[in-house]
Amino acid sequence: MVIFETLNELTLKITCQGGGDYVFTKAGAFIAGECRGQKNYTFTKVMLGPEQNAGQAFLHQMMRRFTGENLPLMKVEFRGDSVTYYANNQQHVVVYRLQMGETISVESENILAFTRDCKYGVRFLAQGVISQKGLATSTLTGQGPCAFVAVLVDGNPLVLSNAGNGSTLEIDPDAVVCWVGSDPEFRTDISWRNFIGQASGESYMFEWTPNNPATVIIQPEERTSGLDVSMDGSATGSRPTTQRRR
Repeated sequence: MVIFETLNELTLKITCQGGGDYVFTKAGAFIAGECRGQKNYTFTKVMLGPEQNAGQAFLHQMMRRFTGENLPLMKVEFRGDSVTYYANNQQHVVVYRLQMGETISVESENILAFTRDCKYGVRFLAQGVISQKGLATSTLTGQGPCAFVAVLVDGNPLVLSNAGNGSTLEIDPDAVVCWVGSDPEFRTDISWRNFIGQASGESYMFEWTPNNPATVIIQPEERTSGLDVSMDGSATGSRPTTQRRR
């Protein structure tokens, strides 16, 4: 049995009881481990993907390369009781336990670890026209009692949900880490102002309406993306630049 916990906000603690189990983690994310007696866990680089079927693994590998959903993973196998720890560049760690059949959609770069009770997949949203995000997303679906997922967030996470409250959520795709529930609609707000450099910088959005309930984890750090459609050379909706001090 494997259990995920967040430790000190920035570290994932994985406890394995009994051995004979394994998890998938971001390659190189291991920082420490402890067990009784000799080391009883091993690391193996995942060449294609975490899928059990070789054909599916190859197909998803091609999809990830095409869409930019890169997923460098390693497989951690446990042969006895042990506790291991994982982190990535001081990013915050959020742990979510999926119910049977529940799916979380997550940017591949934000995946830290998941258990074997999670079925991995890649799904096209066919929305990545302006934002570099939104074309495809990685999915993890609960298929057992220990379907844990750990995701990485730049800064303290913000969690918003419109499940049951009838609200509309509008979120910058470059700030979205993951969501559980319905897929978003894609909204654009492009006008002549974009082409003369007078855009607001918020020209595309993910939108969850009351008819599409979801719970969304957001990070306070936008990824750099967007098309350059303005006369002043600033990408539409891209991350604001920081002025250097002289």
